Amino acid sequence: MSFLQETPADERRRAGLRRMRTLATGLLVLAAVVYVVTLRLDHAGVWGYVNTAAEAAMVGALADWFAVTALFRHPLGIPVPHTALVKKRKDELGRSLQEFVADNFLTEEIARDRLATAHIAERLGAWLAEPSHRQRVLTEATRGGTRALERIEDHDVHDFLSQLLLPRLAQEPISPIAGSLLEGVVEGGSHKGIVDLGIDEIQRWLTDNPDLFKQVVGDKAPWWTPEWVDDKVIDWTYRQALTWLDEMRHDADHPARTALDDLLTRLARDLQHDPEVMASAEALKERLLAHPQVPTSAVAVWQSLRTSLMGAMADEGSYFWRRGDELLTHLGDHLEHDAVWQERLETHLGEIVAFFVNTYGDELAEVISVTVERWDADEASERIELFVGRDLQFIRINGTVVGALAGLAIHSLSVLIA
Repeated sequence: MSFLQETPADERRRAGLRRMRTLATGLLVLAAVVYVVTLRLDHAGVWGYVNTAAEAAMVGALADWFAVTALFRHPLGIPVPHTALVKKRKDELGRSLQEFVADNFLTEEIARDRLATAHIAERLGAWLAEPSHRQRVLTEATRGGTRALERIEDHDVHDFLSQLLLPRLAQEPISPIAGSLLEGVVEGGSHKGIVDLGIDEIQRWLTDNPDLFKQVVGDKAPWWTPEWVDDKVIDWTYRQALTWLDEMRHDADHPARTALDDLLTRLARDLQHDPEVMASAEALKERLLAHPQVPTSAVAVWQSLRTSLMGAMADEGSYFWRRGDELLTHLGDHLEHDAVWQERLETHLGEIVAFFVNTYGDELAEVISVTVERWDADEASERIELFVGRDLQFIRINGTVVGALAGLAIHSLSVLIA
């Protein structure tokens, strides 16, 4: 079985090799013809120089022809020692090439230097500045995302939840994790945005639905109180509720906010250290996860989410596409002009490249020797000659020319000495 595949460029290489071989061989033939023609002429004059130069050119051409040919095959088919080197030492050459690549290319220092000179972040930013490029990124991302979503079957999601995720969650203690996360949220103040959002929504609802508020509260009023008293109390309560929400929204130190923070802080602490609260949280978790409707409900949520995502990805005018283009534009602008972003990205890329080079560099280089070992010796020799043989023919040409010059120099020195 052949592991080396012909490519359209191989025929061009083969034609170039034939031309250079013809040229090198033609110079050898020319030197031989000149030598024979001038052999019986008077060597006391200029013909002696010509004959000697032609003779030396033939010697140089033949020596270099032997050297070049011996790399790939036995010259004239004669098994001279130390010929057909590529065939005989193919595997050793592959291992040597592997060591050379591993030692001189697949090193962390070289990889980082090449990455730094490539200016990937800046070039990526300039590339993303083109709308057509951003469109291409979004197209490929949505195409891949759609295919991935289509391949996820509902029964696979159900099996994953019921057989793997939910049983695993049931075994893991959730209260310490939840308490730690809640503690971090409270200490960092991340919950304040959610509180503000809740206050805004309640305040908006009260502002938009005063009659409904009065009806709900009025239904709870005693039957024996006069209606006009109920109206005044309800109206006062409504205004007080709006005022209280407004004060709470704009006062970071409002007593209600402080009380909520204290409650969350105490809950976070109890979830981590109070056995009774921890046991209650675990029991609640187990009851929730053990309910047979949980996987089905989760699959239903997944179906809705998948349908929404696929619809958004299919519509190029959707928020998904608009927001994606905005994010890519923002990213490209920072990568092209912001030195901090450039340094941050290239630092991360450098760490990734260094990790792969240090961890898998030897295995990557080993591909070279393993691949070379799989090659047939004759086929490998032919293909290597196809790639480098054309340039090697210059050795034959140079040998012919240098031989002729050397012959002239030697003959001239001999004449001077005589």
